[in-house]
Amino acid sequence: MQSDNPFIADFVKMMNSAAGTFAGATREARDAARERFREAFGGLDFVSREEFDAVKALATKAREEVEDLKARLAALEAKSGE
Repeated sequence: MQSDNPFIADFVKMMNSAAGTFAGATREARDAARERFREAFGGLDFVSREEFDAVKALATKAREEVEDLKARLAALEAKSGE
């Protein structure tokens, strides 16, 4: 149901325009905040997830090798103590 009243039609147009302007301002504020965050934390030495996962895999492999070497050493010590 549409109104023939020009005042109401103009008011609706104005509200639609205001909503669009508000949405645009919200996007700009969000983008500006993200940029400030990047600038503030950009100089810190953070690692990416991929780098973290790669180092974690290396540490896991090293830990497994150490456990294997401990078992081999224990077996050799037991053999030499016979």
